[in-house]
Amino acid sequence: MELSDLFWKADVEQLKAGYVEEKDAFICLVCGEKVEKGIIYPYQEVLMESERFMKLHIEQGHGSIFHYLIGLNKKLTGLTDHQNSLLRLFYEGKSDTEIQAELNIGSSSTIRNHRFVLKEKERQAKIFLTMMELLKEKDDHAPVFLPVHKNATMVDDRYNMTEEEQQEVEKKFFLEGTHGPLVKFPKKEKQKLATLRVIIKRFEQEKVYSEKEINEVLKNVYADFVTLRRYLVEYGFLDRKDDGSEYWVKV
Repeated sequence: MELSDLFWKADVEQLKAGYVEEKDAFICLVCGEKVEKGIIYPYQEVLMESERFMKLHIEQGHGSIFHYLIGLNKKLTGLTDHQNSLLRLFYEGKSDTEIQAELNIGSSSTIRNHRFVLKEKERQAKIFLTMMELLKEKDDHAPVFLPVHKNATMVDDRYNMTEEEQQEVEKKFFLEGTHGPLVKFPKKEKQKLATLRVIIKRFEQEKVYSEKEINEVLKNVYADFVTLRRYLVEYGFLDRKDDGSEYWVKV
């Protein structure tokens, strides 16, 4: 199962922890790092069992899961920029007076009102999640939508795609299979996204690539590799340094 699938299928407790437990391993929901069960892992002068080592990985590699989640695209979190700022400050332990002064808004009572609104949002989310879980038990006709990748930069109707639609695009534009060349780069944005989902799988998640290495991989996909590279960055599949000297897969 791909990391995005694991992430979106994780329950609240798993998201809070930042990892999921499978039969033989613990998997980090941020980067996909696997820690095998049944192995003792050394860290400095301490020996750790696998789950404790995964917690250490998250702590040292990713810091706060809260800050990771709140840093996702606001179309994914459902938060306005203002709510995002407030939640960050609440998490940092700031008092209402300190937050009011830092954001220069209203008064302490205004901040308390924002807290109330956020609690209302929490209650609504719980009810909605419960209804959706109950709906899954009854809705036999619901299509299976592909998950939105976590670092998507533009979340809109182009992500409204089922597994069947993805497969149709793959058959149309990758005549020799998904490991073969791209026949042409689609003009429709929804189809572009579907092809980029295929192309990004050609890159290793933990590797840092030079621009030349990126180009070499993409040349085997399509002649206009510059366009592919630009769209992979634009859609949030790849990230890079400002000078373009290094690229890596965003997970």
